[in-house]
Parts: sequence; C-alpha cells; structure tokens
Amino acid sequence: MKKERVFTGTRWEPIVGYCRAVRCGGVIHVSGTTATDAQGNLVGVRDPAAQTVQSIENIRSALSKLGADLSDVVRTRIYVKNMADWEVIGRIHGEYFSDTMPATTLVEISRLVDPDMLVEIEAEAVVGE
Repeated sequence: MKKERVFTGTRWEPIVGYCRAVRCGGVIHVSGTTATDAQGNLVGVRDPAAQTVQSIENIRSALSKLGADLSDVVRTRIYVKNMADWEVIGRIHGEYFSDTMPATTLVEISRLVDPDMLVEIEAEAVVGE
C-alpha cells in the first residue's frame, strides 16, 4: 500500500524517525502535535487556549497536505500537563469538532518534551480514496 507522508522540517524528525502525518489508503494518522509555528517556536507560552488552537491548526495543515480536513477526523487524543486546564482545552476542541464529534481521549501527563508546552494533540482521519 502506498504511504504518503508530511514532514515539518524540524530537527527532531530525522533524529526520532517520525513525520507529522502519514496516509495509508484512506486513513491518516497525525502524530502528537504541539503549538509550534512554522519556524518551530512555541506559540502561547503559559496559555493553554492559544496552544490548543495552534495545535489544531497544525493538525489542519498536515491533513490538508494529504487531501483531508478536520471534518474527516474520527479520533483525537489530547495530552495535558495540568488537568485544571481541561475545560478551556476541551471547549476549543469542541469549537473545532462540534460538527464531526470524533472519539476523544483527554489525559493528564507529567511532562511534554518542552517544559513550556501545555498540550499535545494527535488525530486520526478517514477519507475516501
């Protein structure tokens, strides 16, 4: 089966051996996505709302490069450093996915790769071939 991949060009992709997203047939898997801009800078330090928006916009960008959009998302997983932020993060997730309502998991974790990162989101989408 043909696989299409999206790379962001970060220095971590070749070191860790991953890509932002991979499409296998009609299924797209988007790696855990944080709130970094095109230059790799963190957006929204100490702001879980801004980080959630940027993370979802980064997911949207990866999906679009593989012929999909947020309406094709069937599953998300949200990792947060502080469960006290769940409502603001969940509300923003709901604003983006209110029409499609993907299966979703939200869990608190002890840390992310950068101590200023507050949220990381991964997604799975299904599209026609």
